[in-house]
Amino acid sequence: MDAAAICERIKTHYGDRVRQVELTAKDPWILVDSEAIAEVGRFLHDAEDLRFGALSNLSGVDYKDGGYIEVVYHLYSYPYRHAIVIKVRTPRDAASVPTVECVWKAANWLEREVYDLLGVTFKGHPDLRRLLMPEDWVGYPLRKDFVEPAEYHGISTRRESLLR
Repeated sequence: MDAAAICERIKTHYGDRVRQVELTAKDPWILVDSEAIAEVGRFLHDAEDLRFGALSNLSGVDYKDGGYIEVVYHLYSYPYRHAIVIKVRTPRDAASVPTVECVWKAANWLEREVYDLLGVTFKGHPDLRRLLMPEDWVGYPLRKDFVEPAEYHGISTRRESLLR
């Protein structure tokens, strides 16, 4: 099934919760309402003609000028060998998206990484805590407005460039 057919299946079930579609991109994507992501994910996972059993990647992108963070889900179906990218947007100042960990177990650590580095809270996540940064770290390093502190617990965070 190609991306256009997958998109039509999603539109048929979710109508106005499909916000935008880009089928000409290298990786065709569909933007859905953030509150519908777990429901859409379950549909894509369970529908007999889709069977998106693999969450290949889950990442986030900070669009500071747009005032939102985009969470990006790369899905793959091994039985049918088709792929699609699903995106959701959440406001930067209250970044929150429902978890898809109940659909794809791989989302557990992937959502924790996005939480840790971009500050997106995944509602319903069973163990949402920092993964890469220390628990008491202030801020989210992949946000466009993040300023690295000069030190952390008395240890300098500055280092000489390795490119010299």
